[in-house]
Amino acid sequence: MTEGPSRSAKSSSSRVCEGALAIGPRNADARPDPGRLKTSTTEAHRAIEAIWRIESARLIAGLARVVGDIGTAEELAQDALVAALEQWPAEGVPERPGAWLMGTAKHRAIDLLRRRKALERKHEELGRDVERAKEAVDFDSTIDDEVGDDLLGLIFMACHPVLSKDARVALTLRVLGGLTTEEIARAFLVPVSTIAQRIVRAKRTLAEAHVRFEVPSGAERDARLASVLEVIYLIFNEGYSATAGNDWVRPALCEEALRLGRILAELAPTAPEVHGVVALMEIQASRLGARVGPAGEPILLLDQDRARWDRLLIRRGLAALERAERLGGALGPYALQAAIAACHARATTAAQTDWPRVVALYDAVVQLAPSPVVELNRAVAVGMAFGPAAGLDLVDALVAEPSLASYHLLPAVRGDLLRKLGRYEEARAEFERGASLTENLRERELLLRRAAECAAERMAG
Repeated sequence: MTEGPSRSAKSSSSRVCEGALAIGPRNADARPDPGRLKTSTTEAHRAIEAIWRIESARLIAGLARVVGDIGTAEELAQDALVAALEQWPAEGVPERPGAWLMGTAKHRAIDLLRRRKALERKHEELGRDVERAKEAVDFDSTIDDEVGDDLLGLIFMACHPVLSKDARVALTLRVLGGLTTEEIARAFLVPVSTIAQRIVRAKRTLAEAHVRFEVPSGAERDARLASVLEVIYLIFNEGYSATAGNDWVRPALCEEALRLGRILAELAPTAPEVHGVVALMEIQASRLGARVGPAGEPILLLDQDRARWDRLLIRRGLAALERAERLGGALGPYALQAAIAACHARATTAAQTDWPRVVALYDAVVQLAPSPVVELNRAVAVGMAFGPAAGLDLVDALVAEPSLASYHLLPAVRGDLLRKLGRYEEARAEFERGASLTENLRERELLLRRAAECAAERMAG
C-alpha cells in the first residue's frame, strides 16, 4: 500500500481546480457538436464527483452548524450538488467550487429557516448565519475560518453515544467519508436497504434526542472522543481483517479510516489517544500488501515478507506514536496497542521481535481496557515470549468465557499452541472448529489448511 496525501481539514478547494475548468460555454454563434457536448457534460460530472468527495464533509459540517441537524444538512448539501450538476456543465466549474457549493446551500438553508415557524425560537443561535446571508459575506473566508470546528462538531455528532455502533459507523462513512449507501453496503457485505435504514434511524434518533451540533469540552469531550475513536478504529479493523466475505482485507476501508483519523489529529492535536489510534492504524496499514498472497490467501504476521511492509507508513506511525508520548501522561489503550505494533515494525525479522516487551504492553492494556479479546492477544504474546505451554494455560482459562463462545480466533490460537506442543490431533480439531465459526471465506480456507497440515504431521509422527 502506498500512501496518498491526507485530506487536510484546512485544504482549499482551489487546490482541486485552479480556475474554472474549460468545460463550460462555447461561442453562442457556433453550432453545437452533440458529441462534444456529451464529452463536456461527462467531464463536468467527473469533476463534480471528485469535488464532492473532497468537499462534502466540510459542506455538511458547515450546514449542520446552521440548521442544527445532520439530516437537513445533508439534504441541503444534496440540493447544492443538484444545482452544480445543472449549472456547471454549461457554465464551467467555479474557481472555488467548495465555496460555491457552500454559498448555494447556505442561501437555501436561510430560505428554509425563514419558512419555518420555529425560526423565532432559533433566531439567537442562527442569527449570525442569517446576517451573513443578508450581507452577502465572503463564503470563502467563512469556510476557511470555521471548517475545523465545523468538521469536529460533525464528527462528534455522527459518533454520538446515543447511536448504536452500527449506526455510528454507517452515518460517519456517509456524512464524513462521502460514501454512498451502496458503497457502504458493499464494504460491509450487507443489503443496501439495511444501511439506508441505519442511516435514516440514526438521523431520526439524533433529532429526537435533540443532540446539539457542538464541540464538547472538559470531561464530556473526553468521553465523547472515546466514541469517535471507537468508530474510526471499527472501520479500520473491518478493512484490516474482514469479518465476512471472500476477501481477507478491504484496503479501501482502511484508507478511509486513516483519512478520518488524520483529519481528527489535525483538529484535536492535544489529544494523545487521537495520535495513538492514528499511529496504530498507520503501522498496521503498512502490512496490508504483505497480508495477502498472489491468490488473495491470508499470510499471517510471522510468515510475512517484511520487505513488503510500507516503510513510509511505518515512519508516519512511529512519528504519531512519538507525538502521543510527548503530550505526557500515561498512554491510553490505542497508544499502547500502537506501541505493540511498533515492536513488530522495528523488528527486521520475526525472530527479533521483543516479545517480553509486547507482553508488558499487553499487561498495561489489560489494566486500562480489560476484555477477553485483549487477554487472548496477551496469551499469544506470552506463548511467544515464554513458550507455548505458558500461552496455552492462559487460553484454556478463556475457554469458558461466554463472549468468546463463537469467536473463531479462540480455537485458532489454541490450535496453534497445541500444534507447537506436538498435540496434532487436538490442534486439528481446534482449527476445524475455528473454520466452522468464521464467516470469512479466506480465513476458513486458511484454518482448514492448517487442520490438514496437523493431520499430515500426526501421520508422519
